[in-house]
Amino acid sequence: MPRAARKLVCLGFGYCAQALARAATGEFEEIVGTSRRAERDRDPGPGGFPVVPFGRSDRLHGATHLLISAPPEASGDPVLAALGDAIARLSGVEWIGYLSTTGVYGDRQGGWVSEEDAPDPGQPRSRLRLAAERDWLAFGDRRGVPVHVFRLAGIYGPGRNVLDRLRDGTARRIVKPGQVFSRVHVEDVAAVLRASIARPRAGRVYNVADDEPSSQQDAVVFAAGLLGIAPPPEEPFETAELSALARSFYAECRRVRNDRIKRELGAVLRYPTFREGLRSLVTP
Repeated sequence: MPRAARKLVCLGFGYCAQALARAATGEFEEIVGTSRRAERDRDPGPGGFPVVPFGRSDRLHGATHLLISAPPEASGDPVLAALGDAIARLSGVEWIGYLSTTGVYGDRQGGWVSEEDAPDPGQPRSRLRLAAERDWLAFGDRRGVPVHVFRLAGIYGPGRNVLDRLRDGTARRIVKPGQVFSRVHVEDVAAVLRASIARPRAGRVYNVADDEPSSQQDAVVFAAGLLGIAPPPEEPFETAELSALARSFYAECRRVRNDRIKRELGAVLRYPTFREGLRSLVTP
């Protein structure tokens, strides 16, 4: 028998969703994105994929796979609020992925965290993500649909990286001894999502990070070397002029384990550290 038509709907068509759409083009007969900024259907939208206004429940018809990347609000998850009933009525849903953040683990003073560790978010935005995670997992249990949660580390890739900031003069080298960040290349995010689609496991939570947590200044210095320019001067964190949002990222320090995506999904990172990732982004 021929394979049933597969349709991916990305509820929130941002950076990671577009990367998945590009990578998985040959795996779906139809891919549709939604945006709260879209006032009308755009065909084609980014990457040539149609983008429709958020809340268009009619475009869910026939969906077999759903990626949820819309950020949560104080009132809860906007997708569940607007489309939860419509999603529950769908037949043939094989996979739902919810994009969250490793920020739900909170500050671990540089210690390692895995999916076995209880979340302890310190930032308000991370508390909202954790609440949305739990709402989606509960929805999956209640409605009998396969929901998966992906906790993403700091995402970089084409158009969103320190090389671009060095080129335009906005890169900074903030030094806070002992501070490290976990990162992941957007193409590896897409690869992990595709691996989960191929091996769905309802209710599972996955950390999505590369192999080497590292300091911000190490990445800046390495990137400057790739471009053959001097890195920006060091700025001690204590005296650096930073926005409240930027400063909040330095309030937490943790190292994120990624063993589960390798063990259960067979994920092989194309960019296991920031060095491979940044090299791939240097324009010859």
